Amino acid sequence: MNQTAARELPQTESVFLPDLLTTCGSALTAAETLREQARASVASMVMGPNGKPDPVLLEREQFAVHGFAWLCTYAAALREMLSWAERLEAEGALRDLETLMLQAAFGEYLSQIRGGIALSQVEILRLADMGLEPQAERDFETASVRTLISGGNTAAVRQQLALMMSEGGTGGDYGNPALGDETLDMIRDQFHKFADDHMEEAHEWHLKDELIPLDVVNQLAELGVFGLTVPEEFGGLGLGKLSMCVVTEELSRGYIGLGSLGTRSEIAAELIRLGGTEDQKNKWLPAIASGEILPTAVFTEPNTGSDLGSLRTRAVRDGEIYRIKGNKTWITHAARSDIMTLLARTNPDEKGYKGLSMFIAEKPRGDDANPFPAPGMTGGEIKVLGYRGMKEYELGFDDFEVKAENLLGGAEGEGFKQLMATFESARIQTAARAVGVAQCALELGMAYARDRAQFGKAIYEFPRVSGKLAWMSVETMIARQLTYASAREKDSDRRCDIEAGMAKLLGARVAWSNADNALQIHGGNGYAEEYKISRVLCDARILNIFEGAAEIQAQVVARGLLAGRN
Repeated sequence: MNQTAARELPQTESVFLPDLLTTCGSALTAAETLREQARASVASMVMGPNGKPDPVLLEREQFAVHGFAWLCTYAAALREMLSWAERLEAEGALRDLETLMLQAAFGEYLSQIRGGIALSQVEILRLADMGLEPQAERDFETASVRTLISGGNTAAVRQQLALMMSEGGTGGDYGNPALGDETLDMIRDQFHKFADDHMEEAHEWHLKDELIPLDVVNQLAELGVFGLTVPEEFGGLGLGKLSMCVVTEELSRGYIGLGSLGTRSEIAAELIRLGGTEDQKNKWLPAIASGEILPTAVFTEPNTGSDLGSLRTRAVRDGEIYRIKGNKTWITHAARSDIMTLLARTNPDEKGYKGLSMFIAEKPRGDDANPFPAPGMTGGEIKVLGYRGMKEYELGFDDFEVKAENLLGGAEGEGFKQLMATFESARIQTAARAVGVAQCALELGMAYARDRAQFGKAIYEFPRVSGKLAWMSVETMIARQLTYASAREKDSDRRCDIEAGMAKLLGARVAWSNADNALQIHGGNGYAEEYKISRVLCDARILNIFEGAAEIQAQVVARGLLAGRN
């Protein structure tokens, strides 16, 4: 690796803005004031006569509504970045690197709020799209906002950041996450090493499109990954969602499949812990926590996607069993799993969500020769571009039997409510996966840029290469702090569907942006399968789709905020 590349980056005159924390605090107030003006404006477009958002108007004004969600996400992200910097300052740990990260974050996001927020590559939200008058924009541009827009994220700032990042040794310095807990720091270090130890073989799993080996699954089980948040009384570690984020992020930094192995266990354990009977908790939670049992989530059906109220798979009571008939799709790790948390319609006369029930459906674990040996159950693999380590399947059920005692909670018609109770945790965990993938892309881009020589020097010395990496590090930290904030809310037993939705919404976009830019830094080599960034690009793309597509996340966030939640 070219160790001199970073030191040869041009030094710049001081780019630090004076009184930064105060300036950012003032600018945050302006952003939050604008957010409230946007809330009132969008509400006037979509509220019905009953004072609640009208579904027809929500759909008609979808661009404005979803744009409002993004504006709120930006405001929340800036708030969490300022809180992050203030924590570091209180600990005497706010270095120049983190200071410039804060400055760049505010400079860029305030600029986008004023000039246009990218909802996707082809959709740019402007303030007028939410019905805001020009005066609102003028009021937003306070002295603090103007200062940060003009000097917060300049090319010189990114160059200085790139220089500081490169001085962090071989791997680079990407900022202090400010966990504020020695135990969490130790957990991060432990799983950072685990991810590093498996990076090379993980790329081979992807290239060969094979399952993550069982010995690796067992190693994660021994480390407690499958029981992180399961209460100690049921054999778990009893840790919080913030711990889950740290573990998930580090494992996903190594390979998204490693970070995702715990997802189905997290969902199943949460379903059973919150909605199960005492007998179900005592039977299933210890086995899930130990990794003895591998679960999978069986919710989605062909042609329904996120519209769970349209599910058609039927569960018919027949004595002491239910017979399942129907089809499911996009089921991860289905062949190797031992139980399925399966959502089916028990009352065909009750349309929508109320007729749905959740089951803990037992099945024999399959293998390559016979992936689905259970009577009444068939399956076929869905070949995918990335996210390959557990494989995706479509399933068919024809009189597949589930014990009646495995009806979650022992009552029919509770399935959707039970599932909704897990969405916050699932989306926080997915946001953490996104941060890990974003960090992986950042590190791959950094390593390549410092090692690759063109025109007589490392390409890291070119401003548009190092500048990309500098902003990637900033936005990864923004997504990280927003994700941690949602986890802290959950750990405090506060409702956080909006916070979790924001974290997932932003994290998924950052993962894709980082992967795309890191591949650009690799040039033609990035398009070759032998380079890990080609895999990371494919892995990153799914994050904006599963666990609720970006449009669904924006809808969840906006509906909650318009209904009066802050």
